[in-house]
Amino acid sequence: MSRRQFSVPAGLVVALALAACGSSSSTTSTSPASSGPTGSITVLAAASLTKAFDLIDANFEKAHPGTTITVSYGASSALATQITQGAPADVFASASQKTMDSVVSAGKASASTPFAKNVMEVVVPADNPAQISALADLAKPGVKVALCQQEVPCGATAAKVFANAQLTVKPVTEEADVKATLAKVTLGEVDAAVVYVTDALAAGDKVKAIEIPTEVNASTAYPIATVTGTANQSLAETFVAYVLSPEGQKVLADAGFVQP
Repeated sequence: MSRRQFSVPAGLVVALALAACGSSSSTTSTSPASSGPTGSITVLAAASLTKAFDLIDANFEKAHPGTTITVSYGASSALATQITQGAPADVFASASQKTMDSVVSAGKASASTPFAKNVMEVVVPADNPAQISALADLAKPGVKVALCQQEVPCGATAAKVFANAQLTVKPVTEEADVKATLAKVTLGEVDAAVVYVTDALAAGDKVKAIEIPTEVNASTAYPIATVTGTANQSLAETFVAYVLSPEGQKVLADAGFVQP
């Protein structure tokens, strides 16, 4: 009995080879790509960061689709108390190192990084009815001055300015944060206030700014940290890195902050 032999046409061999190559190529090209952080975090930030962080927040979400950053502003001392008492937060940006240290000491953050610095400035209503022209005028009898509360960074820093200038200033009101202090001027309720340069800049033509001499002015550093126990460590760390990045630093510089 003869044995029948079967042969595969040459064209079919080539077609099968091409199909195999195509299959291998397709497998390689569809390998999963790495993706960035997603989800949401809550950032607690000093009131003086409002304008800058609103823009940083928007820019970050645009650069990282699928993320949501919720920023809550207030006095740094009040925010620190909230964090140490267990309020939900993922990132803390403070207006003073002392306030940040209280959070670290409570075990709510392991470390912090300074990302900006701010200095003080006198602001008066745009029409300047009390004719304030210098820091020393705030100590004159009858001049109504608004300051931040002493335990708030803007209040503590203003106190350093007065100590440096050897001035005794008795405010008619002490506000919970720098935004509330500035509002007393824009509403015409006081003759002057001492706020951060960044807040005076943000107020625009609603106020007149009077520069404090460098030799008596005071500054405060702004540290940032991820909060211990955050449910989204990756996103929290990525946001902190963005604040420290050239993109974040440009927004802060445009708002009037300086390098720490």
